[in-house]
Amino acid sequence: MRFSIIIPLYNKEPYVAKAIKSVLSQTFTDYELIIVDDGSKDNSAAIAAQAIKGHVNCRLVRQENAGVSMARNNGVAISQGDYFCFLDADDWWEPTFLEEIAYLIEEFPKAGIYGTNYTIVNESKHKTRVAKIGVGEDFEKGYINYCQAYAKTMYMPLTSNSVAIPKAVFEELHGFRKGIKLGEDFILWIHVALKYKVVFLNKPLAYYNQDVDVANRGVGHLHNPEEHMLWNLTDLETLEGSDADYKQLIDNLRTYGLFPYYLSKEYHESAKWELDKVDWMHQSKKTRRKYSQSLFLQRLLFKILRFGSHVKLKLLK
Repeated sequence: MRFSIIIPLYNKEPYVAKAIKSVLSQTFTDYELIIVDDGSKDNSAAIAAQAIKGHVNCRLVRQENAGVSMARNNGVAISQGDYFCFLDADDWWEPTFLEEIAYLIEEFPKAGIYGTNYTIVNESKHKTRVAKIGVGEDFEKGYINYCQAYAKTMYMPLTSNSVAIPKAVFEELHGFRKGIKLGEDFILWIHVALKYKVVFLNKPLAYYNQDVDVANRGVGHLHNPEEHMLWNLTDLETLEGSDADYKQLIDNLRTYGLFPYYLSKEYHESAKWELDKVDWMHQSKKTRRKYSQSLFLQRLLFKILRFGSHVKLKLLK
């Protein structure tokens, strides 16, 4: 068995059939599909069971709700593949995704992870765009500096829906970290990228769906620090003084991702503690200006913008 594909499933009734169909339509057929229902309360599991009916290389397993990390890890635990791929139940692949990944593995067999570009979909706004990964326009495929590419445009070079990782590497790094609700995939990818070579195919073969209800997404609301990736990378802090590429990336992620926490009253001090680690001299003038403005005015502006966004969503519905 070459690939084990794990789909974590939780309340994705409108989307899961499309995700499964994109797997069953793959031109490369040496795979198994394991769907892990994470205690869904809607009809997701029944739809998934019907979609894979008659496919001997597919199975649906169930667990009590434990989060996406445990769903993926538990799927891996019962898998038999040499390489693991992950597909969220609201996303999908081009038919040649696995075939192109297989070619990458043959050409670059020593890498620690393989990824492709992806298309960001927002059908409610009638928008799609290919992620602007920080590689040259003429870059087709090969090794990339993950930290440099990510920091350059702040588009993720690797996502949970566009990668394949060797079994040995996944097991060495103990999979996805339990309890993280935002960025559990990034924590794994950055540990892989800092230890192994990263291969990237600059061809959009996966679709990242942004139309999902915010209640069922990790983004869109604030998490407790113990559930957020940026408060859970203390094991890499020593690298901030020796690896300039990692330092630039993690500081960019801090200043970009922690701003709503900085503005909140509940998490302001926790965010400020993390932001104190930033090398502000290597942040843009725009970013420095944003954080230097009056906290009171920033909070007021944020509330106005959030209210306007809420009203817009109501009108669209």
